[in-house]
Amino acid sequence: MSNTILAVIEFERFPLEVATRAARLAELYDCDLDIVLSDPTIGFLRSSFMISVDSQQISETVQQAQEEELQRIVDTLADFDVRITTNVIQDRPASDAIVARALELEPLFVVKGTAYHSPAERAVFTFNDWQLIRKLEFPLWLVKVHEWKDKPVVVAAVDPIHPDDEEGRLAQAIVEMSKAVSGKLEGQLMLITAYDMLEEVNTWAKLEFKPLKVPMEELQQKMHDEHRRKLDSMAAASSIDPEALHLLPGRTRDILPVFARQQDADLVIMGAVARSGLKRRLIGSTAEHVLDHLPCDILVVHAG
Repeated sequence: MSNTILAVIEFERFPLEVATRAARLAELYDCDLDIVLSDPTIGFLRSSFMISVDSQQISETVQQAQEEELQRIVDTLADFDVRITTNVIQDRPASDAIVARALELEPLFVVKGTAYHSPAERAVFTFNDWQLIRKLEFPLWLVKVHEWKDKPVVVAAVDPIHPDDEEGRLAQAIVEMSKAVSGKLEGQLMLITAYDMLEEVNTWAKLEFKPLKVPMEELQQKMHDEHRRKLDSMAAASSIDPEALHLLPGRTRDILPVFARQQDADLVIMGAVARSGLKRRLIGSTAEHVLDHLPCDILVVHAG
């Protein structure tokens, strides 16, 4: 990776907040900051049915407005000791153009604004956020409007026994990233693992297997103990304070947003997994729900 942070600016995604967050990270990591404005308006005009002269004139006006807005954003970052370059992404789909730019720069982070997506829109995966999670080879920092504390609270969500992460590479990548980021921010780190409860399975099992009794309490305790053992081992290997560990019963999609709010988290770090040997990463319904309902920034990492 290069010594650069890539900030993706979209007019409809609080551009000043995204640029400020990226500039803060660039200053902390002693990185250059590359700001790209993602606005496919000109790309649309070039491929439209409009009369070429009118289309050209409009394109020039739009381009001038883009350049002026970019400069205005850069001017707001004058207090940061960071070298800044700017560019405009005009291609469609924007996610592919962002990925291409990231491959050129090999950034430490790709920083981008995000907001709530409705279930209908999320179902067809049309948003750049989801495409970048699948395609991007670099950590993706999704910014939400949230005022950071001087010492940010960083929550890392790990699953040490995830069936698609049998070797624990993704969980370890999350832990390492979380420790590095919280250290750089001089913040407070918390590691959280959630494990499923078996009450619903128990009810179904009693109906299906009478008069046999399924030892659900024993299975539940074994599940807890296995998560506890793996979480403790992973934390010890990374020299993380045991007081920072939280093992909670329940589904991650339910537990994590509540936990983040209770702890007043500034950043949640989680992973995207590759499944069944596929080259692209997948993000399931649990992660989609969590991303939409977290009140703070999200950093998505992967195991490579």
